[in-house]
Amino acid sequence: MEATIFDSLALGFSVALRPDVLLYAFMGCLVGTLVGMLPGIGPLAGISILLPVTYGLDPTKAIVMLAGIYYGSQYGGSTTSILMRMPGEAASVMTCIDGHAMARKGRAGAALAIAAVGSFVAGTFGVIMLTLVAPPIANFALRFGPPEMTALLVLGLVFLAYMSSTSLIRTLLMACTGLLLGCIGIDVMSGHFRYSFNIKELADGIGIVPVAVGLFGLGEILSTPSKTVTGKVAVPRFKELMPNREEWRQSAAPIARGSVLGFLVGIVPGSAHIIASFLSYALEKRVSRTPEEFGKGAVAGVAGPESANNAASTGAFVPMLALGLPTGPVTAVLLAALLINKVPPGPQLISEHPQVFWGFVASMYVGNLMLLALNLPLVGLFVRVLQIPYAYLYPLIIMFCIVGVYLLNNSIVDVWIMLIMGVFGYVLRKFDFDPAPLVLGLVIAPIFELSLRQSLVMSGGNWLIFFNRPIAATLFAVCGLLLALSAVSFLSRKDWREKLAQAEAGEK
Repeated sequence: MEATIFDSLALGFSVALRPDVLLYAFMGCLVGTLVGMLPGIGPLAGISILLPVTYGLDPTKAIVMLAGIYYGSQYGGSTTSILMRMPGEAASVMTCIDGHAMARKGRAGAALAIAAVGSFVAGTFGVIMLTLVAPPIANFALRFGPPEMTALLVLGLVFLAYMSSTSLIRTLLMACTGLLLGCIGIDVMSGHFRYSFNIKELADGIGIVPVAVGLFGLGEILSTPSKTVTGKVAVPRFKELMPNREEWRQSAAPIARGSVLGFLVGIVPGSAHIIASFLSYALEKRVSRTPEEFGKGAVAGVAGPESANNAASTGAFVPMLALGLPTGPVTAVLLAALLINKVPPGPQLISEHPQVFWGFVASMYVGNLMLLALNLPLVGLFVRVLQIPYAYLYPLIIMFCIVGVYLLNNSIVDVWIMLIMGVFGYVLRKFDFDPAPLVLGLVIAPIFELSLRQSLVMSGGNWLIFFNRPIAATLFAVCGLLLALSAVSFLSRKDWREKLAQAEAGEK
């Protein structure tokens, strides 16, 4: 087993260390850092906007660059959080609290260094675990037939809805909308045209790229106030970046705990990197001997959350690469990048496309080193980028979205889909709907429909096939348990509200 892993890693590094792959890894890390720093864009919008660029690229280069944007944004988000108390990325919200407090004490450089080193350690730990865990899971998943795959995809959607910050019903509604949109085009089993409204460009279905760029790129920009929200910032000099011995000592254990916690949370469907940073901050405050220092510049309040969100972003790749199961909107878009480049995700990825899988894993080792080298020496340059007024920045991004989507298939229909989805994404945000499950539903729709119909063909139309097979039955039982827990939670909140209303009425 060990020899196999080392041989596979050797293959991966032979791919990842090629100059052309290194260049795309560097571009991904650089863009990811900038995307993480710029408030209102975030990794999801950044990846969605750049997704058209990967069309026609070698699959390894495409996934390496887009993944670099994802985990690079975790690094970049800490910079604005510490220096400006303004999270460039949602997972950096907790870093604002103690990171900016350290900056006010004159320890901005130390906070930046601890965040960068913690991110590097956690990211490297996550990649090591990915190397060890993903292949056995993929080998186990090769035993899955259509019923098991159907149950697994249903569990992924239910788990995502259960972990979502919005209501379960709203999340499932968005996921079902995505599944319905995924039915547009030619029926893979019968060859019939479905729901295409005689538009021949929809024969292959609604493209994932126009939907993702519209919902997350254009929709995010439309919903963000177009004004400069940055202020003046004192950039620490390079020689001020080294923490003292006590700060290193205080950060060691939180980095270790955040790495383990983040990776475990990352495997679970949902906004893993955001959840991991909140859990890590709560854990560090709980185990600290001086919890009163949190919020006033505690080193553990920076080291723990920053490590956790980077480990979680790596952990999210385990179900994506081993099972073909997107655990969140970012991994759904990355799966779309594989599909665009004719690489089927899932358990067969490791066995049928080893150069893509192991090249991607090896590139993450290299990418973490690149990010460590980028984020500390060039912090002054990155902060200058924040001074670009949004009035100039956003029109350029919108133009890039339109041109990129059009060049994908030279189709004006794709541009219209992107524009419609951009407005739809804006409306969804105004009504507090999360658009992410819609893209998840659209990505898994073809696999879900095919596995569901194959299962029914196997059983002659008998739905009991899902409960006669142990693995499928277990997965559906977990789905039922999650739905029951959500219902109990909803009813208990409703009862609590009614009792509160009765109490208030009694007081009057």
